[in-house]
Amino acid sequence: MEYAKTYQNQRYDEERALYGVRDALVENCVFDGPADGESALKECKHITVRDCSFMLRYPLWHVEHAELEGCALSEDCRAAFWYDRDILIKNCNLSGIKALRECTDVKVHDCHVESKELFWRCNHVSVQDSSLQSEYPFFETKDLEIEDCVIMGKYSFQYVENAMIHKCDLNTKDAFWHCRNVTVADSTIKGEYLGWYSENLKLVRCRIVGTQPLCYAKGLILEDCTMEETDLAFEYSDVTADIIGDIESVKNPLSGRIRAYHIGEIVRGDSVMGDGNCEIITGFKRD
Repeated sequence: MEYAKTYQNQRYDEERALYGVRDALVENCVFDGPADGESALKECKHITVRDCSFMLRYPLWHVEHAELEGCALSEDCRAAFWYDRDILIKNCNLSGIKALRECTDVKVHDCHVESKELFWRCNHVSVQDSSLQSEYPFFETKDLEIEDCVIMGKYSFQYVENAMIHKCDLNTKDAFWHCRNVTVADSTIKGEYLGWYSENLKLVRCRIVGTQPLCYAKGLILEDCTMEETDLAFEYSDVTADIIGDIESVKNPLSGRIRAYHIGEIVRGDSVMGDGNCEIITGFKRD
């Protein structure tokens, strides 16, 4: 690929060091130094950034059509990607807080990310073959695809809409609260209070671990899932569930049908929404 400009083997520390560059290759550069300048690549378009190190703040805001490969963004590189469009990030390490916010058309491949408030209010996001650690990942993000990832979090996927998550290991408390139109398949989900207040959450062949899951849900579907340590499940939920194995306990499901091999305790009573009409069937085994 030919570039109009090339920036190689340089160190930049001034404010807006490469502001607004177009059709450029930025390679093997370091963004750090005593001037402590911010916004190094703000408002750039059609750029490739390769094997660079970022230690300064807000480096890539309002960037369009960019590819980053083999880059390291340190803990001091806070709020790295904001308001960007058409960004590919691959084989990178991101460590600064608030790494991505209000970005559109973002692809993340083979990356390791540790960032609080990760992927807030983004649209059209694809994450593959990556590990993510965050307290609040994917808050209010829409049109999301995740595959072959490990995600460690606390309050993940809150208010997410239109998401497909496949072959992932999710270890996260309070995941999928208030989410809408989300499918999780062939994944492990560990954490407390999974999927409360969700709408059209579908779990397919998933392993679910943790207390009081899937309460106050609407249009909830579980297909061929297993449940471990899942007490007081499905309270006030509209649910259709086929569980391979046991459920520790079920409490006051509102409507639908729950099938499992065995349920340790079915709690009915003390309901503020009436008795409900959810059908509960035990002895269920998949042929």
